[in-house]
Amino acid sequence: MNLKVKLSFWQIINMNVGFFGIQYSFGLQQSAVNPIYDFLHASPDQIPILNLAGPLTGLLIQPIIGAMSDKTWHPRWGRRKPYFFIGAIICSIALFLFPFSSSLWMAAGLLWILDVGNNTAMEPYRAFIADTLDEEQQPTGFQAQSFFTGFGQFLAYISLFLFPIVFVGYTGSLPTWIYASFFLGAVLSITSIWWSMSKTKEIPPTAEEIAILKREPLNVFSPFIDIYKAVLEMPTVMWQLFLVYLFQWYAMMCYWQNNSKSIGLSVWNVTPKNVMGYEKAVEWNGLIGAFGFIVTFSIAFYLAKLAKKHGAKIIHFVCLLLGAVSFLWFPIVQNQYVFFAVIIGYGIAWASMMGIPYLMVVAVVPKERYGVYMGIINMMIVIPMIIQNLSFGYILKNFLDNDPSQAISFAGVLLLIAALCTLLIKTKKTKLSE
Repeated sequence: MNLKVKLSFWQIINMNVGFFGIQYSFGLQQSAVNPIYDFLHASPDQIPILNLAGPLTGLLIQPIIGAMSDKTWHPRWGRRKPYFFIGAIICSIALFLFPFSSSLWMAAGLLWILDVGNNTAMEPYRAFIADTLDEEQQPTGFQAQSFFTGFGQFLAYISLFLFPIVFVGYTGSLPTWIYASFFLGAVLSITSIWWSMSKTKEIPPTAEEIAILKREPLNVFSPFIDIYKAVLEMPTVMWQLFLVYLFQWYAMMCYWQNNSKSIGLSVWNVTPKNVMGYEKAVEWNGLIGAFGFIVTFSIAFYLAKLAKKHGAKIIHFVCLLLGAVSFLWFPIVQNQYVFFAVIIGYGIAWASMMGIPYLMVVAVVPKERYGVYMGIINMMIVIPMIIQNLSFGYILKNFLDNDPSQAISFAGVLLLIAALCTLLIKTKKTKLSE
């Protein structure tokens, strides 16, 4: 029989170190890519469409990679590891090249490549945790990913504040510190994945599972067939979670695209047209964002304990509520130091987003289909992002006066709606929620 062995806490940490590199890269996408677009003279209503690369590649790549990894097994390389290793290599190359962007469309094109790498790596990683850990240890495993999400994104954000002090001046049309931040990401992406691969073995499939793999081998059409079947058979909990995600991830995109600009307006009364003044707002956004992610990785494991005691649904509801308060407070702050209090709710909400919903899902899906269902969860994340990228430029221009402060208030209302929708989820009673 294929029995999962209990792992020590440090073994669980080692298996999740690779998420650190993936999330440093994702942190740069949140914190540095939009300022790069601003430095390259994008107008505010162009920013959403320029961010379309991320969610669209996620929609296409993650479920396909998930379905492929479900049907993969190699005695030496394993089931999930080949995919997140290849993804890490693609990320490293794209991160190295990104600062050399000389135009908006070059930057947007490299963002597509970067997102292909990130999405190739991220989805099998979540399935890897579900494969390896039993029900009792899965909360710790997923919240370890949340911890490294916070840690990786903390480093990405703090680099926006510290690197301008060390790496001064401009290289081409971009500040020199941007090169340093992205070069560091290129190194971390591949080295952190290598560490986890070398420290953690995948559990071999049972004889029955191998027989199924031989009977239904991987081919060009099998990922699409598996995705189609999985959507038709998707548990009710996942449809209910999709309603939450529809508002949650639309809100997050609005926030990421406008946070630096909102700080610039409310604290220093500057816009991206004032390059030197706006650069200060970007740096400060990096500092407070880093503090928010300190909150994320500080609370991640505690949320796992709370989810076991009170249920994943209630914990996610409370965390989203705190995130909504942060977003509604954010645009009215005029003292930059108050942002350290404002960002706490965001940090708690992000810790929940990165781990808690997966506990609701793994309780209701079959383990041999973890890969494809983790990919479908990502589809549920990126579809709202695509809707935002296609629609929010129009909303921002015609209803919110191209005002980043109003955009973040709008995000706060959406996150509040997401929190209320969480209460509609009917979770399955398991050991995790007793």
